[in-house]
This record gives sequence, structure tokens and C-alpha cells, in this order.
Amino acid sequence: MSTVAPARLHHLALTVTDLPASINWYSGVFGLRYVMDAPHPGGFAQLLADEAMQLMIVLHRHDANEGELFRESRTGLDHPGFVVPTRDDLVAWQEHLESHGVVRSDTADKPLTQSPIADEDYGSVLVFRDPDNIQLELVALPSA
Repeated sequence: MSTVAPARLHHLALTVTDLPASINWYSGVFGLRYVMDAPHPGGFAQLLADEAMQLMIVLHRHDANEGELFRESRTGLDHPGFVVPTRDDLVAWQEHLESHGVVRSDTADKPLTQSPIADEDYGSVLVFRDPDNIQLELVALPSA
């Protein structure tokens, strides 16, 4: 039996309806900077990354996009999850998200909303949504 090298996430690519607005939002929320253009057949993308190139998000605009909001209940992406060191970091993220127009709500079920922090057996979770309704999660794993 052959073995393969372990894989790790290289980048996250998302289709958005308003590329400039999403670039501004993702840059502000995640502290990313523009790295390069990535034109492709039928559209255009821009790569954003942090200084260490550890978090890279590619935002795509497709000519065939009909402008509908994202729904995780369809086949494909459900949501990306990002880890933070502690639950206190999630509390800080709540305020950070608010400063970028992501309002607190009972549930994150509309664009630019965030849920309360949920404490689960596997960790604490903060759910929020981008301008296109794409669900994102921040997770603080339980302390050992």
C-alpha cells in the first residue's frame, strides 16, 4: 500500500456577487491584503492573504453568476471554519465583526449577522455571515 503526503489547506476560494465590496470586507475582517489578480475563463478573481501567507482567500466573480445569495443547504460548500486560541478571542471577534458591519442576532441567518457564542462539547463557536450570506465559523477548542 502506498502512502501519500498529508494535505493541508492552501486557500479558500469563494464566489461573490460584488467583488470590490467583498474584497474590502474580507480584507478588513481577516486582516488580509491584495496579492494578485487571477483571471479565469468566464470571470475574474483576486487573491488576498495575510503577511505570512498562512490564510489565503480567493474571491471570484463569474460572468454567469445570477446574483443569488449563498445557501449552505445546497450541494457544495457548507461553511469554512477557522480556529482561534481561546473563547476570550471569540468575544473579541464579536466586537471586531461589529466594527465591520456584522450585527449581533439570535441566529446568523442573514447577510452580515453573527450568532451568540455557542459552547459545545467540541469547543465554543461563533457563526457569522459575509455580504453574500456565506456562513463562516470561528471555533475555540476546549482547553486540555
